[in-house]
Amino acid sequence: MDSIRSKKEIKLILSKLSDSDESLWIFIIESELLKKKIKFPLLEFVGKELYFKIPEINQIYFTDQIIKLGHMGGYVISAIILQLRMEKHFEQSLNKAVEYILLGNEWYVCDIIGERIMGYFLLKEPEKTLPILKNYINDKNGWIVRSVGIASHYAVKKGLGKKYVEVTFYLLLSKTDTKDFHTKKELVGLLKPFLNFIRISFKNLNLIY
Repeated sequence: MDSIRSKKEIKLILSKLSDSDESLWIFIIESELLKKKIKFPLLEFVGKELYFKIPEINQIYFTDQIIKLGHMGGYVISAIILQLRMEKHFEQSLNKAVEYILLGNEWYVCDIIGERIMGYFLLKEPEKTLPILKNYINDKNGWIVRSVGIASHYAVKKGLGKKYVEVTFYLLLSKTDTKDFHTKKELVGLLKPFLNFIRISFKNLNLIY
């Protein structure tokens, strides 16, 4: 599999879009980028470039088509586009994140999207995001429950405010009594690095002994 290692290469590929009919954009993205080996930071760069290149009204259609292709890189690109739509389309981006996680139906899809959408939104807009995550933690689908843990861990790692750290910790803790073995195992596993970060960063937090 060919590799792409620089932003310069990506910009050259994306420049082809300007000379092509929009109906061919998905084909170009798949053949020139998604079928190549590209590290996540560069895929995120692709997402940012496409966000500014694709008209706002067409962005969701574009991410829907990219997601349908099923490439791992497509989840990264689409997640970044949704992330950048946060200010104007907060709820829609979260709803699309859930939709894409369910369509992907794999742990890595949940983690890619959970970090870049739920986690990023929690970090940037905790007051708006936490009530939504409280609904997700009780979802019947295990991937959506897992996304809350992924989001919480990401946001705490990136500097989530102390009072929100406590809330998210309790939120995860509330689900560890679930009877679903796989969900419980995943959440407990996510709590370990989460708790360790809290212990290091907030030694005076009453939860930590």
